[in-house]
Amino acid sequence: MIYFFTAVIIIFIIYAVLPTLLIRSLNWGIVKEITEPHSIALTFDDGPDPQYTARLLDVLKKHEAKAAFFIVGEKAAKHPLLLKRMQAEGHTIGIHHYRHISSWVLSPGSLKKQLEQTKQVIEETINEEVHFYRPPWGHFNLFTLWIARKYKIIMWSGIFKDWKIKQIRDTLTESLAKETVPGRIFLLHDSGETLGADSSAPEYMIGHLDQYLQQAALKGIHFVSLKDGYQGHRT
Repeated sequence: MIYFFTAVIIIFIIYAVLPTLLIRSLNWGIVKEITEPHSIALTFDDGPDPQYTARLLDVLKKHEAKAAFFIVGEKAAKHPLLLKRMQAEGHTIGIHHYRHISSWVLSPGSLKKQLEQTKQVIEETINEEVHFYRPPWGHFNLFTLWIARKYKIIMWSGIFKDWKIKQIRDTLTESLAKETVPGRIFLLHDSGETLGADSSAPEYMIGHLDQYLQQAALKGIHFVSLKDGYQGHRT
């Protein structure tokens, strides 16, 4: 029995853990920065959320900031008007799986299906081709780069643990400001429904983001969509 479990662990490391470590550390086939001068890319995962996404869009519109939303397909199917609003207001929409499932536990066929189902929902809703993908939790498996080869895989160069209230309650505005370097891709979340997240965490994120965008504008920082910020890429 011990040999069986040892074999399972070895297979899991080869299939899931090792590809993730290599891809993320060596920047194979992924994008972590944009090239637009004086600009930052805001990206939001795990939505659309009926409670928070519209409010987030209001804040972005208030500050004339563009962003990218990596959406969960089954949520998008329930809230198509939020996707249409994202598109109408100049934001980029990308794939974040049909369900919020790690690529570590998906077979190659299941991973392909997650991408295809989400692509279908997005394209049928906004009548626009999808070009961007971000795997949940930033997890890759042995076949991810091949299966997702027609997409630009967007990772991040600024992450703030905004899914936990205690991490951001009083500090997120300051944390965002400290990471404000042109070319960065910021990762935030407009839904708190994901495993391990605090359900009301986006409430705090949106409030801090409102303050931060006002401060950043005074410093001449622009917030661009991935479609505008990605002209080639540097990693």
